[in-house]
Amino acid sequence: MTTSNRHYVLAAGGTGGHLLPAFALAVELERRGHHVALITDERGAQIPGKPDFMPAHVLPAGRFGKNPLQWVKGLMAVLEGRKMALRLFDSFQPSAVVGFGGYPSLPAILASTSADIPTVVHEQNAVLGRVNRLLSGRVQAIATAYPDVQRLKPAHRGKVHLVGNPVRAQVLSLRDEPFPPYGEDGLLRVLVTGGSQGARVLSEVVPDGLAMLPPAIRQRLQVTQQCRPEDLDAVRERYRNHGIPAELATYFEDMATRLADAHLFIGRAGASTIAELTAVGRPAILIPLPIATDDHQAFNAREMAKAGGARMIRQEKFEAKELAKQIRVLADDPQGLSNAAHAAWNCGRPKAVEDLADIVESFGGADMMDVIRVGGNNARGATQGQVAGQGAKKLSAKRESAE
Repeated sequence: MTTSNRHYVLAAGGTGGHLLPAFALAVELERRGHHVALITDERGAQIPGKPDFMPAHVLPAGRFGKNPLQWVKGLMAVLEGRKMALRLFDSFQPSAVVGFGGYPSLPAILASTSADIPTVVHEQNAVLGRVNRLLSGRVQAIATAYPDVQRLKPAHRGKVHLVGNPVRAQVLSLRDEPFPPYGEDGLLRVLVTGGSQGARVLSEVVPDGLAMLPPAIRQRLQVTQQCRPEDLDAVRERYRNHGIPAELATYFEDMATRLADAHLFIGRAGASTIAELTAVGRPAILIPLPIATDDHQAFNAREMAKAGGARMIRQEKFEAKELAKQIRVLADDPQGLSNAAHAAWNCGRPKAVEDLADIVESFGGADMMDVIRVGGNNARGATQGQVAGQGAKKLSAKRESAE
């Protein structure tokens, strides 16, 4: 294996939030001439968007819920997954392993750290996730999407690199496009989504909130909204009764195009959502998911809201009257809406996948990358490369002892 043709393993939980950044990194590493493999669970192996060149290895991961009786079963699954990961590493010989969070990444990272394979974790949210939190002391680098990450121990801040969240190429290509023209007589195009399956609270509140806007704004509305299948008919009837034109669906394949046309976004504050909003520069009204682990969606929204690119409404206060009030503040002033769009754009990190790939590529004996600069931090590529070389030699012995 040459320095220009190395192997990397990406490990990610079985949700789009974990896997989409992994897919983006895989494409970038493959473009640079490297080979990439994926470790995930059965659900993750079925997520659309996986690059054809990247094989997926399904490992048992185990879950640790609130019931202590399930912990033993979960631990046994993790240990079995770790053994399987070590066997994969023995044949694939990765220069580094990259974890994107989620329980399916746990066995792979435990295996890589025990085998002295350099390891990087990427945190998509503004709160360090449980698995990344557990492993942060054992890895060589922590790549983050936000400058301020909660639940990160001070002792580990020296290995942090701010890179951002990789976004889809279709969305990133819109970054240099101007904000859609918006004036007092033009359409106000509103895009509403609530995660992969929509959010019922949006279906219940948004139509009535839009209906409470002054006639001068309401008559110019054009709404696109994602809904749950069971809510579709009821939401359509609400918009019909309010006389507001709305296109509704359970899924939009051309979401990038719809985001490009939108003047205002209303929805959840997931990490991927905010990464795309800031990549394109779209003002937003964000309603964080209240049951999100460690309230991470509220922390995700803070940077964009503080910059003036978004307004955050807690779900317990998310009512039609409050929504109408916040929309009116933005829509009454075309220049203000444009300024909010620019503030959102300034929060974007369009080089996220390239910066993350630079960090990952600094492992594996690449002496030419002895210094890497990401977000003001320096990584010592030469030292990390030496660790990678040692890891390949020690792997077989480590695997035998683990089994």
